Amino acid sequence: MRITIVGCGSIGTKLAEAADAMDEVKRIYLIDVVRPLAEELANKLNKAIVVDSVEDELYHCDLVIEAASQAAASDVVYKTVSRGVDIMLMSVGALVDDEFREMVFEKARQTDAKVFIPSGALSGTDGLRSASLDELDEVELITKKGPKSLAGVAYVEQEGIDVNSVTEPTVIFSGSAREAVKAFPKNINVAATVSLLGIGFDRTKVTIVVDPEAKSNSHELIVKGKFGTMNCHTYNVPSPDNPKTSYLASLSAISALKRIIRKEWIGI
Repeated sequence: MRITIVGCGSIGTKLAEAADAMDEVKRIYLIDVVRPLAEELANKLNKAIVVDSVEDELYHCDLVIEAASQAAASDVVYKTVSRGVDIMLMSVGALVDDEFREMVFEKARQTDAKVFIPSGALSGTDGLRSASLDELDEVELITKKGPKSLAGVAYVEQEGIDVNSVTEPTVIFSGSAREAVKAFPKNINVAATVSLLGIGFDRTKVTIVVDPEAKSNSHELIVKGKFGTMNCHTYNVPSPDNPKTSYLASLSAISALKRIIRKEWIGI
């Protein structure tokens, strides 16, 4: 298999390192808006080379993995599925626009391309997926993060919130998943995943809490419906090289890649 990784940050780097050690992966194409970052990573690997754009190698590529940003995902996903190439999306918030999302999924159906979305830093997506086959009354995601994870977020600054001055757990956002994904494009992609699996972007409720004492990034998924009630709480260790990213998100991406390559679908 030949794969293209878009984004050589924390998740992209860990993915590339894992893929480099997989016998099934023969070539890794790396792309990053900061080309030296991609070149530095390629120099550490055995199978990687740097390319300028996704289109450069689509005819030779079996899977594109986006691990960069919502903007990057929006740019590459339609191009990729239009060529009949499979894609894994980490920045799921790129699918918040209903018309764009349906266009992508319809094109994927036409070309027989697959769109893979890992569970990311959240547990309970398997239960939500099954429960959604019958009526759901409520889906809520409560996310709690430390100040470092939310520092520099445009929404926080626009609201005049100084996360470093917060002395106790404080709600800084409460609204729909659609609003959350747009306001926190790098922090709450799991809300998009939950919305796609459950009752949609507008009915899914999201609450974001900044906690100065938080030692982990936590996600609490609450689901109520005809199946019963589910409460799934995940306490994530932040990635050491990027406090905005949970380590589990990287592991989820690597796990998804292994499942795709080996065609093993346990727990679906």
